[in-house]
Amino acid sequence: METQAPARPRRERPKPVKLTEAAAMRVREIMTGADGRYQGVRVGVKNGGCAGMSYTMDYAEDAKPFEEVVEDKGVKIFIDPKAILFLIGTELDFVQEKLGARFVFNNPNQTSACGCGESVQITPSQA
Repeated sequence: METQAPARPRRERPKPVKLTEAAAMRVREIMTGADGRYQGVRVGVKNGGCAGMSYTMDYAEDAKPFEEVVEDKGVKIFIDPKAILFLIGTELDFVQEKLGARFVFNNPNQTSACGCGESVQITPSQA
């Protein structure tokens, strides 16, 4: 007669991208003003710029094939499958300054940025 050990609860997998409270609050404000047209935000990276890559952020109406969908602080983040290794560990923040406000990607995989701040150099995560 075999005895099975009780199943251990599964540990939650770490989220590849997280939001600060300020970023989550701003995205919720945007979603409220969108009259239900969007489910969340889509983030990714694209080639271009003087440093080699730049971050992308757009509204997401629905999930595309193979996208990673993360929910953090009540906000859905849709991650482009080609960008996932570049974004693992990233914290998305929203900052307000004297002359404007913007979303900021705090990415541990980012190795440098250009002087204008529009493009970055990112190495894929080893995680």
